[in-house]
Amino acid sequence: MKKALVTGGAGFLGSHLSRRLLDDGYEVTALDNLFTGTKENIYPLLANRRFSFVLHDVTQPFWGQFDEIYNLACPASPIHYQHNPVETLKSSVLGVMNMLDLALKTKARLLHTSTSEVYGDPLVHPQVETYWGNVNTIGVRSCYDEGKRCAETLVADYRREFGVDARMVRIFNTYGPNMHPKDGRVISNFIMQALAGENITLFGDGTQTRSFQYCDDLVDAMRTYMELPVEKVGAFFAAKGLGAPVLNAGNPEEYTIRELAEKVLELIPGSKSEIVFEPLPSDDPKRRRPDISLARELLGWAPKVPLEAGLAKTVEYFKGKYNR
Repeated sequence: MKKALVTGGAGFLGSHLSRRLLDDGYEVTALDNLFTGTKENIYPLLANRRFSFVLHDVTQPFWGQFDEIYNLACPASPIHYQHNPVETLKSSVLGVMNMLDLALKTKARLLHTSTSEVYGDPLVHPQVETYWGNVNTIGVRSCYDEGKRCAETLVADYRREFGVDARMVRIFNTYGPNMHPKDGRVISNFIMQALAGENITLFGDGTQTRSFQYCDDLVDAMRTYMELPVEKVGAFFAAKGLGAPVLNAGNPEEYTIRELAEKVLELIPGSKSEIVFEPLPSDDPKRRRPDISLARELLGWAPKVPLEAGLAKTVEYFKGKYNR
């Protein structure tokens, strides 16, 4: 039986990945300091004898024997990562170093979750893996953006210097059940505002764009990627001229923020919310959409869940949270 470690395992994505790994027959250890994660996300998993939870901060070394390590630990919403920017940076940099060291010592395969934020406010659209980005190094978002960029550098250098089998996915906007209701991300914000009958707040004029990926699609990509033999991964990225195996994982369908708000209101027809506009935050990207050509070619993967279907499931989840 394979053993997997999931850092950030009680978080939004970590809980979905942990469940999938259990379904796939793994023994799973979820590591989390519960800064943004919650045990509520993993309550359904605790009865499984192949699942264990460890309260631990990824910035501190951790030891265990695992076949696969999935490094998801890092605050990912602006409200959370700007609350304590130094700790956010440490979770990205020290966290990935600790997991890379663990992978090196135990010969585990590692998947590091990076982010589309490494592209900053992109000057290339859609974003491809070879694009180096347009990122402010000293802005209010830099603790997350630059922390994740540094983490990618560490993954690439551990591969080159020590031969660690480490892979990376750059995650674009992902949503679904188990999101924190107050994480400040656009989908959770809109749904919670609509359920409460509060005005739905759009920043700027609402024409900035995003792509939205349902959580199950992302987990499919991560699992497929981790199953590939190391030789196939190395040969593929060498042929593409990329210095490390990094893939975009997102939905290439692009929506304006205003279109998203309107779709949410359609799914909550009794809401008395109205759309209002506020000034655009600092360093907020104007457009964001992944080019997933490499993921299609290497993994045979593309998102399957339409936005309307994923939003409907997410609305039902948040209705349960709001009605408590």
